[in-house]
Amino acid sequence: MARTPSNMLPLGTQAPFFTLPNPLTNKNVTLTEVAGERGTVVMFICNHCPFVKHVNDEIVRIANDYRVLGFGFVAISSNDVENYPEDSPWLMRETARKYNFSFPYLYDETQQTAKDYDAACTPDFYLFDAELKLIYRGQLDDSRPGNGIPVNGRDLREALDNVFNNRQQNELQKPSLGCGIKWKQEANPS
Repeated sequence: MARTPSNMLPLGTQAPFFTLPNPLTNKNVTLTEVAGERGTVVMFICNHCPFVKHVNDEIVRIANDYRVLGFGFVAISSNDVENYPEDSPWLMRETARKYNFSFPYLYDETQQTAKDYDAACTPDFYLFDAELKLIYRGQLDDSRPGNGIPVNGRDLREALDNVFNNRQQNELQKPSLGCGIKWKQEANPS
């Protein structure tokens, strides 16, 4: 498994706007529609990555726990489906159903949204405040496939709790680690 870390977009960055299709509903969804009153979590995931599969259940638990507290959630898949057909929109629908995603799982066919967020890996997590300014980016928790550490979402949960309780964010924010986003040849940002 390739291990690619997050790029760690600068804190304070305004959330880049997007309009992306939801393969489950065949409707476009915007950042404004998914934004929460207290904050918004944007997650870059995909269907086939073992790092994502390792945390999918916890992602769903976190979304279910915090949506009722005024947080919005959205997942985005930006992988090149021509070379990685297991990440196709049709299979995104199956993944959303399998894990009972309570949030939209959107398809970034052009990969522009991933570039706008400087996303590097799956999973990659971003928490924006009520004004859509970046206040947390990085890992879900310290668990990785095979490292024996339980998946508990500690880092992201702490960041969400800090917003909910009007506490300052932890300055130590660890990058996420996962499979690199599968860039199209012409879209490769490097």
